[in-house]
Amino acid sequence: MSQYNVIGTRAPRVDAPDKATGRAVFVDDMKMPGMLFGALLQSPYAHARIRGIDVSAAKRLPGVKAVVTAKEAGLVRFGVSPARYDETLFCSDKVRHVGDNVAAVAAVDLETAMEAVSLIKVDYEELPAVFTIEEALADGAPLVHEEYPRNICAEVHQEFGDVEAAFKECDLIKTSSLTSKLQNCAFLEPQACIAFYDHWGSLTLYTSTQTPHYVQRTVAMVLGLPVGKVRVVKPYTGGGFGAKASASHLELAACLLSMKAGKPVKMRFDREQVFWHGRSRHQFFHTMTTGVKKDGTILALKNECYLNGGAYCSFGIATVYYAGSLLGGPYKLPNMKYDGYRLYTNLPASGAQRGHGGVIARSCWEQQLDMIAEELGMDPIELRLKNVMTAGDVTCNDLNMSSLGMKEAIEVVRDASDWNNKKGKLPKGKGIGMACGFFVSGAGYPIYRSDTYHCTVVVKLAEDGGTAVVYTASAEIGQGSDTTFAMIAAEALGVPLEMVRVESGDTDFGVDLGAYSSRQTLMTGQATKEAAEDAKRQVLEVLSKELNIPVEDMDIKNGLVVFKNTKPDFTALRTRYQKEHRGWIDNPGAEEELSFREASRIAYLARGTIVGTGKYRPPELGGKFKGAAVGTSPAYGCSAQVAEVSVDEGTGKITVEKMVDAHDCGRAINRTSVEGQMQGSISMALGEALFEEVKFDDKGRILNADLAEYKIPTILDMPKVDARIVESNEPNGPFGAKEVGEGNIVPTIAAILNAVYDAIGVRIHELPLTPERVYLALQEYKNKSKTKS
Repeated sequence: MSQYNVIGTRAPRVDAPDKATGRAVFVDDMKMPGMLFGALLQSPYAHARIRGIDVSAAKRLPGVKAVVTAKEAGLVRFGVSPARYDETLFCSDKVRHVGDNVAAVAAVDLETAMEAVSLIKVDYEELPAVFTIEEALADGAPLVHEEYPRNICAEVHQEFGDVEAAFKECDLIKTSSLTSKLQNCAFLEPQACIAFYDHWGSLTLYTSTQTPHYVQRTVAMVLGLPVGKVRVVKPYTGGGFGAKASASHLELAACLLSMKAGKPVKMRFDREQVFWHGRSRHQFFHTMTTGVKKDGTILALKNECYLNGGAYCSFGIATVYYAGSLLGGPYKLPNMKYDGYRLYTNLPASGAQRGHGGVIARSCWEQQLDMIAEELGMDPIELRLKNVMTAGDVTCNDLNMSSLGMKEAIEVVRDASDWNNKKGKLPKGKGIGMACGFFVSGAGYPIYRSDTYHCTVVVKLAEDGGTAVVYTASAEIGQGSDTTFAMIAAEALGVPLEMVRVESGDTDFGVDLGAYSSRQTLMTGQATKEAAEDAKRQVLEVLSKELNIPVEDMDIKNGLVVFKNTKPDFTALRTRYQKEHRGWIDNPGAEEELSFREASRIAYLARGTIVGTGKYRPPELGGKFKGAAVGTSPAYGCSAQVAEVSVDEGTGKITVEKMVDAHDCGRAINRTSVEGQMQGSISMALGEALFEEVKFDDKGRILNADLAEYKIPTILDMPKVDARIVESNEPNGPFGAKEVGEGNIVPTIAAILNAVYDAIGVRIHELPLTPERVYLALQEYKNKSKTKS
């Protein structure tokens, strides 16, 4: 029997009724009196010098209320990492990719704003452009940013242990590579916002974002406002997946236009603009070399990676570090060397996408581990179990496994998939493959250097004691965080879930760094738990005084005050407060029990409004080496997956038939939500494995900037998913919980790659696995086989 009443159950999502009935209000549903509409002027060239801008015709157009360029915006640099602030609100000297921002207009309606944008004349001098890694690194290549030679945005060189010495002790050394393509997060709701600068000099921004705090900070910095004068509110949001994890030019432009026009300004991206400014998955080029003993013991890994980062840094510094650091687990790896290069090109900037930095790196290595297992004559699962880390282990790059259910997850998928009876025994064209994943449960440090708390939470008890309201600036973007916090607060208070309400996504509610790096369950959840416990403590302190019973002899469970020793007589207490509250007893006939509602009302009458506060900041984490801050986390999630596929050798078409998935989430807060996140991760990874690729022409223009030509999985593509929850009881998380939102995407591609090899006997080292690519790989393999024979 569970020790919890709310935690670990299957609770309905608190936002489900609004979303299911259409009552949910997204930014694009919102209107304000006197609202204007904004539009952006964006570059038609991938690389060009701006010799002049003429906005006079746009300003003369009736209905236009403001026109802004770099002249009005200023040249304050911003970005994600302070180490690479390389963007300005509008380009002043040159544009660096098709869609780069040059000017913006606010007008009485969108049609007028769009017409005004078309009237702005820009004198461009087109410049040579670079689109690929090879072009960017070539001698004499045009520089995207003059201050970064060879177009290197960031490079990482790390070594833990002695890789070359370890290779000399190896019985088998294997080198392989994997290349991916640029991807898009493809969320359903394009970015949209409404900005309103009022007569008191305060700016309120309603925006579809994952990170209200970071947007608030960036808006204040770029527009020269005190942070306290900027409020960011996140209404219902239709997905993010990383692409809404930083301040966008759209938000900044809307704010500036409102300041200039003195009216609210609404702006939104169309789908093509989402592709230009999506800041999604980089293109990766990984080459890895692994050395093992003949018994399968892994001794060393060498990893070289090149990232096509596009025109601006965005999350690029973190990405290039993550692409190396997260390979430190979940296997015992004593020696690891990593060389990573993030390149500027004249393509739209890449940033963070679900499983940030770790997905393609893991896909490459997990495929290579299968290749090693085959050469050693070992079962791939046996190889992984031999090397798996357990709780208490520390990686060679100082990542601490405070909890780790990796071994259990592998064993779960092995048994649930009937691996032992299927591996190597399926008919030709059918295959089974497995892989493991590993990811952070919250970034250990803020994006900017600060000792700030990562989140603060307030739990306020209503005056009648019937409701507890959780106030948090966290970002519910569809992942279910509001429900998670409601359940944590209910458990910590000792009340039924229906007595808790969550208000989130408003910077006026406190500090929360946002929904990224799978941080909210562990970090904001811990602050929520602390705030709820603080509120409960205050209620019990009042009761202690009223009843002359020590606080430690009382608790609240299932909405009732419980006593460890003698149950007191509540008659005198009720008589004293009867006049303050009609219908005093919640349940007639239960005069011998004291409800939370009654106790909370008594506390209010004694002390006023009961407000509990909570906060969270991780302890010092990781090592002291350069870049140690990236990859450190209070906890790590892990997954194991087994994929079963069918491959049509005549066409190269791959069908993923089934996925068995086990994820260690510490402790499941809401089991339905955990399973939903597991299924969602597989869906996104399935698209990246089989379909997804942002395509460009030779001028840097996107050829498939819509959801008709950019293929993402539909329900018809989804395999049957057998989701298995593994619980490891994370000591740093609320009630033992940790991440599930991102870590579960990490092993999927590799599991599919390994299953495809099992089906057709051909290794493919380039993503996505389109029918054409698979068919050509099969033909090449067959031709080589004929030549050898």
